[in-house]
Amino acid sequence: MIDFIDVSLQFGGKYLFKDVNFKINGGDRIALVGANGTGKSSLLKMISGTLPPESGFLNKQKRISIGYLPQENIVHKGKTVFKEAESSLTGIVNLKEKENEITHQLSAEGISEEERNDLINQLGEVHHKLEDLDSFTASSKIEKILTGLGFYENDFNRLTDELSGGWQMRIALAKILISQNDVLLLDEPTNHLDLDSLQWLIDFLKAYQGSLIIVSHDKHFVSSLTDRTLEIFNRKCSFYKGNYNDYLSFKEERDKLLVHQYQLQQDKIKETERFIERFRYKATKARQVQSRIKQLEKIEHVELPDSQQAINIKFPEVPQSGRIAIELKNISKSYGENEVFNQLDFTIERGEKIAFVGPNGAGKTTLAKIIAGLTSVNSGERIIGYNTFIAYYAQDVADALDGELDIIETLMQETEEKTIGQLRSLLGNFLFTGDDVFKKVGILSGGEKSRVALAKILLTKANLVILDEPTNHLDYSSKLILQKALIDFKGSLAIVSHDVDFLLPIVSKVVEIKKGSTKYYSGGIDYYLDKKAEESDNLFNTEECIKTESSGLTKKEQKRIEAELRQKRYKSTKDIKREIELIETKIAKLEERLKILEEELADVKIYSNPSLVKLRHIEYSNVKDELKISVEKWTGLSEKLDEIERQFKDFETTGM
Repeated sequence: MIDFIDVSLQFGGKYLFKDVNFKINGGDRIALVGANGTGKSSLLKMISGTLPPESGFLNKQKRISIGYLPQENIVHKGKTVFKEAESSLTGIVNLKEKENEITHQLSAEGISEEERNDLINQLGEVHHKLEDLDSFTASSKIEKILTGLGFYENDFNRLTDELSGGWQMRIALAKILISQNDVLLLDEPTNHLDLDSLQWLIDFLKAYQGSLIIVSHDKHFVSSLTDRTLEIFNRKCSFYKGNYNDYLSFKEERDKLLVHQYQLQQDKIKETERFIERFRYKATKARQVQSRIKQLEKIEHVELPDSQQAINIKFPEVPQSGRIAIELKNISKSYGENEVFNQLDFTIERGEKIAFVGPNGAGKTTLAKIIAGLTSVNSGERIIGYNTFIAYYAQDVADALDGELDIIETLMQETEEKTIGQLRSLLGNFLFTGDDVFKKVGILSGGEKSRVALAKILLTKANLVILDEPTNHLDYSSKLILQKALIDFKGSLAIVSHDVDFLLPIVSKVVEIKKGSTKYYSGGIDYYLDKKAEESDNLFNTEECIKTESSGLTKKEQKRIEAELRQKRYKSTKDIKREIELIETKIAKLEERLKILEEELADVKIYSNPSLVKLRHIEYSNVKDELKISVEKWTGLSEKLDEIERQFKDFETTGM
């Protein structure tokens, strides 16, 4: 399907991989792994055709379609959410444009009968092609995918220009899911997804029939979807059979061996260097000294695995702020007609460590930026407390850094107190050594940009740190190190994150942000989860609450509740509908096979071969039994779906 033949790629004189050869087959489900900066994103770009190899070539099957979701720099403008998603169906879009053009020509005055007949024939051909492309269900499919990725129905007609980077990524993801590509290349697709959308995506991709290559630091996501692992290590690409957990077990053993080999080699190097130093000026030992110098020059150094090359984060001692680090009074914020906050009061006290949780689009990032002073408000006051110094880590790290600057220049902008040597030492803690510090920020991977942004924060004397999805581009070991640093941090902290394991030992307070409301939980993330468990998520347990709220609702509030109900309805029925669709496909295939077998058994010619007749009768009986079981299962699921739909319909009638 796709062959890599002697492919090499380098940046700044350093090879990411060299002379690699491997093959991607149809139906492969691959986890692409490697330390940050080893070239995972570059490899995906080469497969997608957006980055040519330096040498070697890729041999791709003809007419193969590839959907590529990049890690960053996704922008859509000038269309509504629905129209942008629909634009991925290029064949259907072009045919519909042609249909409109022909219809317009048919309505024109003065055309001849011959021209009219020709146009009608063209229109019929267009309709036939649209039918072949299943265009009449396309809108329904687009709506299902957008809803699954977290969009509400009233978002469909919003301009994409209004949306944040996270929602732009979801549109891009929706487009490649809609396009029915042969290969999907997903570079950190979970970075901007909440838990509901993440689970929906896992379910969708499980049913996907094409080849799948995923770069992700989300272990659960990768383990759920892949059965092969392609590792970039030491400038080579190697496949490992089995799921991601099997690869991790292998990697653990391999890394232990590499560390042992590295230590032995270092001991040998030191021993050789001592010999050279000791006998360098003795004429009788000159030949032996030169021999050992040549040995050192030729030695092929064992490279430590990435697990041994961990970043080192330790926040500096910070000045103590006043009791109130920051206070928001009567804050209102809207984007056009979209009201995010209305007269919000919010306070962060000295030493508090707060998590902002809730669905994407509810306002978590907006609140973080208001606190940081990066987003203006429509009304209200932002009051910075005594001796409070603020640092902000952006979710869209790429947009927050100047790609034209190199790494050392980026840090120099942050401080005048540190020398070049001190900055290089700090960058060494973040795995930027030697000439790495002169790399342009624009060519760095997502993980490397994250490390630069974190290094910038350590240069400040901030005692109020705001982090928006800080773990998105960090590998597992780096997450643990950042987690420990935040536990030890003596200042105040606000974190936007959906990573429960990361938040668990850090935060002491949780703020849940939903559209139009905020709710406070005076405890850690475990306390919040316990409380949420007590609040029933079952639709019918919340029925009375919704009925009570609906009394005297404004039209806007009513629409919000209706949208939430539609979302609940979709989530309650999506799995059973998918199962019904799969069974219907199976039934159709069984019925077709049964028909073929009946025709064969009705043909007298087959009876000249008794053994074949026996095999066909056995198969006929088995297919018939399997069909019966499938139909019974389909009936049961259909009745279950009808009951769920009826309950929702009853609720809409009596509860709205």
